[in-house]
Amino acid sequence: MADTPNSGGSTPNPRFTSQAISAEDKLKADTVGLQTLNDFRKRRAEAFESSLPGSGATTPDGRESTPKAAFKKRKKAGVKKGGLSFGDDEDTEESKEPARDATPATESEDAASATTFKKKSLRPNSSVGLQPKAMTKSAMLKEAQLKDSLRKEYAQIQEAVRATEFILPFAFYDGKNVPGGKVRLKKGDKIWLFLERARKLGAELGRGDRGRKDWARISVDDLMIVRGDIIIPHHYDFHYFLLNKTHGYHGQLFTFSAEPTSATPAKKSSESTLAPEDDTASHLQTAAQRKQQAAQQSGPPDSELEGFEDDPNDTKVVDRRWYERSKHIYPMSSWQEFDPEKEEDYKKGVRKDVNGNAIFFSSR
Repeated sequence: MADTPNSGGSTPNPRFTSQAISAEDKLKADTVGLQTLNDFRKRRAEAFESSLPGSGATTPDGRESTPKAAFKKRKKAGVKKGGLSFGDDEDTEESKEPARDATPATESEDAASATTFKKKSLRPNSSVGLQPKAMTKSAMLKEAQLKDSLRKEYAQIQEAVRATEFILPFAFYDGKNVPGGKVRLKKGDKIWLFLERARKLGAELGRGDRGRKDWARISVDDLMIVRGDIIIPHHYDFHYFLLNKTHGYHGQLFTFSAEPTSATPAKKSSESTLAPEDDTASHLQTAAQRKQQAAQQSGPPDSELEGFEDDPNDTKVVDRRWYERSKHIYPMSSWQEFDPEKEEDYKKGVRKDVNGNAIFFSSR
């Protein structure tokens, strides 16, 4: 029997020696040459961890076990929506069709498909109550005719309002209010016509009074009307202020109605022409009959017209030459000529005199 060689170790037979690499041997094999202290500590810790049982880092042969490769589940490539197609979509559809045929439909899918309802399609703008119609030539012509008829109707109403009569009481002002009287006007009359009639009325009332005789010698251009604290130019008509409801510092300048009233004349159906026998009959009328006929043609009496009960001191007729001499004195210093662009300032603006100085009023 051959003698077994001596292993030279504590164990007589090399078959019983441990085949695992110790931590010390691994550290010696890894640390060859000069090493820094941090590298040495790191490699010593790795060698110590690999020598622990169950770490899986070493095998009985001293080889490190290779970790198993982690396989990720491959995702199915879905069909791209809205992208460009280069023929790949047809291949994917062909490859998917056998899979669909091979997979049988379950009972739950059949039940789900049976319970689905068809969604009711709604018209565009179905929530809008009044939908616009297509504008054809006939519809456009009808709309133009409707606008034209409405325009004519509005013009007729305004002409009737212009012909409506009203009463405007006034007072002459030269530092104090002097009773002037009442002027009968139409709402379409100009301001200068009111001043002319007021001048004549003042001359008639002042026949025996020297102070009032001066009004007969004043021209219309030298007169002006002051309503509140607003001087109204001659070229405006009363209908303008009524239609626009123009305001001054103390409210609306003229409060008469801009709609037809009981004093509005009826629309004439046709113009009547007098026959020759009618002319002869008119010559045979007495003076009382002619006066009664003129009263019927003139319209309702003054007491039934708008403005008959208004305060005459609200409307002042002033001599412009006297105003130019006295406009630095209050209240003439607060008068301003009417400007349609300053109507908002009249409503809520600060009162100023002709020199631009603010006027303050004490509250009582």
